[in-house]
Amino acid sequence: MTEPDTLCATREAYNAIATTYAEQFHDSLRDRPLERALLSAFAELVRANGSGVADLGCGPGHITAHLRELGLNAFGVDASPVMVELAREANPGMRFEVGSMAALDIEDGALGGVLSRWSVIHTPPQDLPAILAEFARVLAPGGHLLIEFPATDGPHHETQSYDHVVATAYRWYPDRLVQLLRDHGLAESARLVTEPKPTDRRQFQEVQLLAHKM
Repeated sequence: MTEPDTLCATREAYNAIATTYAEQFHDSLRDRPLERALLSAFAELVRANGSGVADLGCGPGHITAHLRELGLNAFGVDASPVMVELAREANPGMRFEVGSMAALDIEDGALGGVLSRWSVIHTPPQDLPAILAEFARVLAPGGHLLIEFPATDGPHHETQSYDHVVATAYRWYPDRLVQLLRDHGLAESARLVTEPKPTDRRQFQEVQLLAHKM
């Protein structure tokens, strides 16, 4: 399978800044109580299945480790080999793999949960449906997806690109993304929309969608 040029470019960009990224975001949940609460709810739902959880786009593994602390059998997948190496170094004994969200090396219906925390933001709009289809494929019936992304505020609800510090990124209208999830058999369970703080560099709403496989 030939990789899109955008994925190759994004991988190289994150390889280059992986160490700095790991240092900067190792404690990124500390000041995010609402997100911690939603991750705890996600963990409680998934624990009922007793199946594994994939943290897709795991970066240096700090959120994967948090999921393990919440009692989940979690492992991480990232396109950046450097990120994966950092994750393995920081979390001995945990499973981290290099892989693409568009072609996961995971069996059909193998997982009770999938976490996609800001990992689809660099995916061009035309490529996102294939990734959501992969999320649905690897989830068991009744499995849960938690996906996080920045929201668009455009008047026509179109997807908007923005100048991310690493690579071009995209904001989505939440209802549009929910429809794409539904197209792949994933139904919205809950939605958390967080308003930006006045001090935030980007004045975007953050959206966390919890969905389940029908």
